[in-house]
Amino acid sequence: MTQNHVSGMEASAVSVLKRAVELDQGGRFQESLVCYQEGIQLLMDVLKAVKDDSKRGHFRDKIKGYMDRAEQIKAHVNQVKEDGKYHEQIRIAEDATGYSYEALFKPYISSLLTEVWVEDPYIRHIHQLYNFLRFCEMLVKAPCKVKRIHLLTTQDEAENCQQSYALDEMKQSLSALGMTLDVEYSSTIHDREIRFDNGWIIKIGRGLDYFKRPKGRFSVGYCDYDLRQCQETTVDIFHTKHTKSL
Repeated sequence: MTQNHVSGMEASAVSVLKRAVELDQGGRFQESLVCYQEGIQLLMDVLKAVKDDSKRGHFRDKIKGYMDRAEQIKAHVNQVKEDGKYHEQIRIAEDATGYSYEALFKPYISSLLTEVWVEDPYIRHIHQLYNFLRFCEMLVKAPCKVKRIHLLTTQDEAENCQQSYALDEMKQSLSALGMTLDVEYSSTIHDREIRFDNGWIIKIGRGLDYFKRPKGRFSVGYCDYDLRQCQETTVDIFHTKHTKSL
């Protein structure tokens, strides 16, 4: 392994761990835990490649310090989850980027996740349907085995409604991957909530529709949602030991 490669890994570790500390200090513990774990793994890879004993000792000390903090956070998160008092809030600022569904939901997806409930009244227009499809794609790619997705939304009453066609096509496409999509309609729902059967509940003020329209079809952010500007919204995360259907 070249020195440049090692330096690159070290720089990546420093960047991830800096973000972990920022999230930790901001009280966003579940997110910080994911960053600590990623940063620690990067530092361990660096340690394997370093030959100098003094440098190895430096990295071992760093790894131990971050591991100790990660264990403290894990214990704290587990305790508040056990007490049913977990609440974390993320404020997405106007024009902020870096909030794709993969980025936002990653800390709350685990190998235990098998079923998801989405309650969102605005999965009707074409860009909202694509948002929901991207959310489903995120679950398909995630390191878990989601078998069933439930969607509760309002029905578009327009003739030749693209909503029903789009959702039927999603059902068929997901079915080919071994996943079931259940769709129900309600004329009275207003709240927006996403519930995972591993206990996490994510409430986004704007639901899945928190992205701004791209400036053009060939502008940066059109395809990659991490680069797409967001509308201001608040995300509240809770945890319950008993996840029930919506």
